[in-house]
Amino acid sequence: MEGRHESSERDSSLRQPLFDVGGGGLEANNLHQYLHKGGNTSFFKTFFNGVNALSGVGILSIPYALASGGWLSLVLLFAIALAAFYAGILIKRCMEADSTIRTFPDIGERAFGNIGRTVASVFMYTELYLVVSGFLILEGDNLHNLFPEVQFEAYGLKVGGRASFVIIVALIILPSVWLDNLSILSYISATGVIASVIIAVSIFWVGAFDGVGFHHKGELLNWSGVPTSVSLYGFCYCAHPVFPTLYNSMKKRHHFSKVLLLCFLCTTISYTSMAVIGYLMFGPKVDSQITLNLPIQKLSSRVAIYTTLVNPLSKYALMLEPVSSATENWFPGYQKKRQVRILIRTALVATQVFVAISLPFFGYLMSLVGAFLSVTASIIIPCSCYLKISGMHCDFELLLTLSTLVLSAVIAIVGTYTSLVQIIQGTVVGY
Repeated sequence: MEGRHESSERDSSLRQPLFDVGGGGLEANNLHQYLHKGGNTSFFKTFFNGVNALSGVGILSIPYALASGGWLSLVLLFAIALAAFYAGILIKRCMEADSTIRTFPDIGERAFGNIGRTVASVFMYTELYLVVSGFLILEGDNLHNLFPEVQFEAYGLKVGGRASFVIIVALIILPSVWLDNLSILSYISATGVIASVIIAVSIFWVGAFDGVGFHHKGELLNWSGVPTSVSLYGFCYCAHPVFPTLYNSMKKRHHFSKVLLLCFLCTTISYTSMAVIGYLMFGPKVDSQITLNLPIQKLSSRVAIYTTLVNPLSKYALMLEPVSSATENWFPGYQKKRQVRILIRTALVATQVFVAISLPFFGYLMSLVGAFLSVTASIIIPCSCYLKISGMHCDFELLLTLSTLVLSAVIAIVGTYTSLVQIIQGTVVGY
């Protein structure tokens, strides 16, 4: 009887109004260890943490995404934002159904057992790993743009260009990866919102006052670039693995829908503004990182570039921490030995250096992450888990969820294929 009563309570919670906005009802998972626990976080702090999780290096590639698909592709940006917001609401609904759910993999386990937990974990960790690898590519590209003549020699081997900066940055970051306590870095990385504002304002200043202007008309629609465009749009909304932590941290959890709505409104306005500004400034010639287009002799350009360089440095160790911990769990007999932990984490960074040097295509790699990993983790998995947990009957909500699921699956398949083709072609032709 007790089990039936518990089951009926869960079913009733899943049948509450979906959008209870009226007050009734990273570069992400790394925040889980550092946000407030025990339900003491205020509405504003939860909102700030949510915006920070959604704000990342995607703001640098969003003009390139718009240039790839043309002006009409902005419709797809809004569609993905709506789908991602809806998926966030579904995560909340899943957590209302079972109070024992604390993390993103817990939702997968609640829906599909151990297989669900494994799938959710694999997508989450792989996404974090590749995003952090993208940080190294970003650092290498921007530093090489500032100092194109730098090279060094080690053991008779000359290393120059982007590869030299990737290695240098990795060596600088490495000690932070060894740290046991990352609480200081967690506060520094929380400046992501401020960094995004500084970058956006600096780039606007370059266009308005430093002679670049906003003269490019752009293309209305470029069908061949739509898969890349929509994949990068998906990458901008890849914070869903942290939503369970945000929800559990709130003092008034029935306001979580409001928080999500405000977070997605603010970030979508930010991304749209940056996309439009960047496309008007540089047109079809905009790079996968808009900072590479900026005239480096201008002060405002350097402010944008240096802010871009510092922000990933502060987030690197924090975002790699869940991946490092999961890797250490593969060696249960040695994971408490500090020397072994340092060796494992050093090896992880070394593999990321290899990825960053072998695949120096920031736009293509982030497009792959967006299509295959972000869309899957942020939309497909939440929708699938909600369908399984709720046992929904045929109604409008079922139709909406299935439509979101199908749209996301199409984006994931087409975007992943296009990104892989671009990466392979780029590798064959050379960077």
